[in-house]
Amino acid sequence: MQSTVMSHATDRAADPASRPIRVVSIPAAHPYVGRITASPDIDVLSDPPVDGAPSGVWWPPAALDPDWIHDHAVDADVLHVHFGTESFPPGHVTACIEAAHQVGWSVVYTVHDLEHPQLDNQAAYDRQLDELVRGADALITLTPGAAAGIRERWGRDAVVIPHPSLLSDDVTVPLVSPSAETRVGVHLKDLRPNVDAVGAVTTLIDAVERLRRRGADVVAEVRMHHAVRDPEAREAVRRLVGSSEAALLIEHERLDDLGLAIALSRLDVCLLPYRHGTHSGWLELCWDLGVSVAVPSGIGAYLEQHPDDTVSAYDLGDGASLERAVGELLEADGASRAGSAGRGATVADRRARRVVDDAVGAAAHAELYRRVIAERAS
Repeated sequence: MQSTVMSHATDRAADPASRPIRVVSIPAAHPYVGRITASPDIDVLSDPPVDGAPSGVWWPPAALDPDWIHDHAVDADVLHVHFGTESFPPGHVTACIEAAHQVGWSVVYTVHDLEHPQLDNQAAYDRQLDELVRGADALITLTPGAAAGIRERWGRDAVVIPHPSLLSDDVTVPLVSPSAETRVGVHLKDLRPNVDAVGAVTTLIDAVERLRRRGADVVAEVRMHHAVRDPEAREAVRRLVGSSEAALLIEHERLDDLGLAIALSRLDVCLLPYRHGTHSGWLELCWDLGVSVAVPSGIGAYLEQHPDDTVSAYDLGDGASLERAVGELLEADGASRAGSAGRGATVADRRARRVVDDAVGAAAHAELYRRVIAERAS
């Protein structure tokens, strides 16, 4: 849980080993950060207000600024960068890392994305990755594959700490009505740059129509926000769905946590529609909700996030490969169909496992923080 740290100059002289570690997290108000810092050994400063932005908006992060860091030198021990840096110009994060070191903070960077999901052109982000990976005192990532990529590209080792749960503790997992039909869905959201909406929907409809020709009672569910970044792709998706009796399109506003949990819980298989990326919080939420996931092959480290029979790969543009992936997932996880008692048992089991695993992850972060603080002090 995040808390605002009220610091005094005397705190700076206190031994960090005898008190909670004070962290400036970029950002702080994010479910991922809340999970990995949910330890009595960690205090996270709240995100400072962003000029001109509504309350609760943390981007672009005001704390990632050399002047802000100098002004708050006595308030923290560690600067931990996660994401939200892509709007800054070249050299900015280097200046922030240097400012953090000047005031005595250690710097940790979690490499969530080796390819940025919000960007088409990765060139500027690649340069920023160079700054962050080379400048940080310690690196974290989420999968062994990502760690191997970091080692190959920069010659640095990253500590692997798996992705925590993203299912809010405040959300009671909904019971949905069981259905005779199998529902394979894709959520395109607002059509951000790494979403191959046309390719994914084309592949999904092809796979579902193949399954129906074999006698399966299956439907393709396509969801998309009303407000999108690519109106041309939206129109193409509408045409594709409208031309198939096997598919339905649901357009809606951005869902809240409960609404999203209900929508996902209605699916038997969820399709990830990504053309590039590294890790997926969406996959984690599906896992929490007992929903099997088909991920694009050859992209990112999605298969490593949960290397079990609840995740399978398909080739974008190849309906036959998705047909096989869906068949494998349904066969492996047949007892956990949407609305079934098996699904409920799976969700309860995974929620209990997450309590243990997330506590281990938070402890691992606290241990790493104390290590880098000690190394800088020496």
